[in-house]
Amino acid sequence: MAKVIWNKRAELLFYEHIVYAQNVFGITTALRWINQRSKIIARLRNYPESYSPEKLLKNRKRTYRAAIIMKNFKLIYAYFPTSGTVHIVDLWDMRMNPASLRKRIR
Repeated sequence: MAKVIWNKRAELLFYEHIVYAQNVFGITTALRWINQRSKIIARLRNYPESYSPEKLLKNRKRTYRAAIIMKNFKLIYAYFPTSGTVHIVDLWDMRMNPASLRKRIR
């Protein structure tokens, strides 16, 4: 079972989106965000390579993968099999310019 580690930026973005969802759309939408996150984390713990590699980041030293959350967002992560860890590095809004993801993930 893999250990899931969030970097500070990704975790902060996630919580900002939950607060925004609650303020604009209501508690039900915020709870759906939290529920989807829980499902993705459970899957990553058991099957860390089950999500597809992120095509926008294919020319990187490591393989980044993406799990879609709430239709318009992706949790971007890298799996390190030697340490058995999954590092969630970003929460990316897919409506943004794809170049912004490439710049954010170095």
